[in-house]
Amino acid sequence: MDTACGSKFQIPSAKSQVRVKPQVPKMKDDAKPRDLEDRTFRFAELVRGFVMQLPRTISNTEDVRQLVRSSGSVAANWIEADEALSRKDFLMRVKICRKEAKEGRLFLRLVDAGLTKTTLGTRDELAAEARELTLIFSSIISKSE
Repeated sequence: MDTACGSKFQIPSAKSQVRVKPQVPKMKDDAKPRDLEDRTFRFAELVRGFVMQLPRTISNTEDVRQLVRSSGSVAANWIEADEALSRKDFLMRVKICRKEAKEGRLFLRLVDAGLTKTTLGTRDELAAEARELTLIFSSIISKSE
């Protein structure tokens, strides 16, 4: 019988874990990055910081999982689009970026942000950024087709 600290593979409870408030990098004058690669990366990074502040509920567990995946997928697919081998490949990747940004916005709207003004405000800002990214990708698609 393997034991670690006297108990068999014990998972620490959420109450015993120390919560660290994530340091979210800020740009000068709250300006948005002009480079889309930086902007999509920053979106994924801000989402990860945001979800660390959310209450641990059953619905949030599933919604957060999807939110983190979709936000990272926006950034990853933009990198793929930027390095596309053909125009067709580029358009497909940008369409995936748009789809994932829409999905991210959906899960941001679904997530239970608790009752603090800070988390509610952050959620709304991130949802607005997801919407802006969707519009940017839509514009790229319409100009490329």
